[in-house]
Amino acid sequence: MTGRQILVVEDNERNMKLFCDLLQASGFDTLQATTGERAVDVALEHRPDLVLMDIQLPGIDGAEALGRLRADERFGSVPVLALTAQAMAGDRERFLSAGFDGYISKPVDVTDLLATVERYCGDRR
Repeated sequence: MTGRQILVVEDNERNMKLFCDLLQASGFDTLQATTGERAVDVALEHRPDLVLMDIQLPGIDGAEALGRLRADERFGSVPVLALTAQAMAGDRERFLSAGFDGYISKPVDVTDLLATVERYCGDRR
């Protein structure tokens, strides 16, 4: 194991399983949350190395959850990547300007997902 922990925030059960299985097979530890509220709680409790945040979630959406995380000074340096099916022209820029560190579009390309995770997760620990 890499000792690096990734919080996967996804409300679709099949997507959650796919992302976690891929990350675990690559040596990452994973945490899970299916709502924005739970994502905030888990992230602040565990302070993972990286958060993959779905945008459309029940309750508060991914952008609101990101805002709550960034409001806590302990979480300022943890990268949060938007994980979304919103892949129209301008969406990437919109998410980056909203404070996300990066953007991964669904359906996810496995090679790109793992390369992006490695780039952002890096050697934080």
